[in-house]
Amino acid sequence: MFRKYVQWRLERYIKKYFKKHHPTLIAVVGSVGKTTTKTAIGTVLTGRYRVQLEESNHNTPLSVPLAIMGVKYPPMELVHSISTWRQVFKAMKQRVKAPQGVDVIIQELGTDHPGDLATFERYLKPDIAVVTSVSPEHMENFPGGLADVAKEELSIAAYSGLTVVNHDDVDGSFAQYANTSNLTDYGIDGGEYRVEVVGGAPLTGYQVNFYAPELQQPASTTLHLLGNHMLKSACAAFAVGIRMGVPVNELMEKLSQITPVDGRMNPLPGRKGSVLIDDTYNSSPIAAIAALQTLYQIEAPQRIAILGTMNELGSYSAAAHQQVGQYCDPMLLDWVLTIGDPANQFLAPMAQKMGCQVRTFSDPIAAGTFANQVLKDGAAVLIKGSQDKVYAEEATKVLLRDMNDKDRLVRQNDFWLSRKQDWYAELHNQNSDDLENE
Repeated sequence: MFRKYVQWRLERYIKKYFKKHHPTLIAVVGSVGKTTTKTAIGTVLTGRYRVQLEESNHNTPLSVPLAIMGVKYPPMELVHSISTWRQVFKAMKQRVKAPQGVDVIIQELGTDHPGDLATFERYLKPDIAVVTSVSPEHMENFPGGLADVAKEELSIAAYSGLTVVNHDDVDGSFAQYANTSNLTDYGIDGGEYRVEVVGGAPLTGYQVNFYAPELQQPASTTLHLLGNHMLKSACAAFAVGIRMGVPVNELMEKLSQITPVDGRMNPLPGRKGSVLIDDTYNSSPIAAIAALQTLYQIEAPQRIAILGTMNELGSYSAAAHQQVGQYCDPMLLDWVLTIGDPANQFLAPMAQKMGCQVRTFSDPIAAGTFANQVLKDGAAVLIKGSQDKVYAEEATKVLLRDMNDKDRLVRQNDFWLSRKQDWYAELHNQNSDDLENE
């Protein structure tokens, strides 16, 4: 009851805010890539517009109103405090009354269950919605499989002005779920807005051409992002930038300034002159395979893939982990190291069947320690996994050349460090019990 009251109050302030100030709202949804896409759009629009962009991934019905209004979300230990929410309401009321400070708000919206995105329709009417992908996510809550996921993600089109869909990662057969004629698309393989790689490499930058219906000839720039899936985020930003009236020369310059978000294909210097591709914020089959594709493109004397469990896949989990394992190429990987039970049970055996050299681990520190032991000079190491009870960023931490870079890793605040410490203690006790029972 208390939560419903808080939600109702927050939605009232949002409605008042938009009625008074009328900022342009750009919403980003999709199974993967929301934060990178949101950040890329913010980069290309900043300077020409005053942009409001909440840097973390607050994308739930309760946190979105605060992110849109630029009000800090309460610490986890205070989310049930009445006095804390009174302070939030006070801040939001002041925000409504204050002079308009932004022209554009870019906000990601998340979903865990069918119908979650529909709740945002009560108080949000995006001018532009970007759909980054439709792929397995929270599958235990989507009994109809990918069709249910598509129906959910594309439902935003029903209450948005323009919907911009990833041509490559949203199956065309799902267009029926968009329920609007105001659609356009973007991508590498196709789309009205398209990016083409014409040169370069992952660590040095890709030379690219952009194409759009509004342009008589392609526009060129260099993108400093790793992997085709990251280039698609830049292409989404390109499409939005064109639609928002950013001049082409300015848009190309802004696109060249996009850099990886922490924990999303972020290159970091590792021990022995290695490069660490830190992709530890989260994981899914489509993202893990895309990350491996990028690792394969990097010229290095040794390639190591540290792959953690992919969470919340429900009955699809075994097949999903096997799919990633099947993509592990022994000709391009020296080691495959897995973290967590599903990855150890399904991904590792498949990678081994493919001919890869494999080791399994129950925790990321052990995986990182082993990687450090076998690490060669100049190696390239991909580290990827879901967050809860995987925490692959701790494997990255073991391999960092400079420990000051730990601040560039995800989940390093007091809340997450305490949570990880509790998990390690629980895991250690469980392992000790298992040894005693053998």
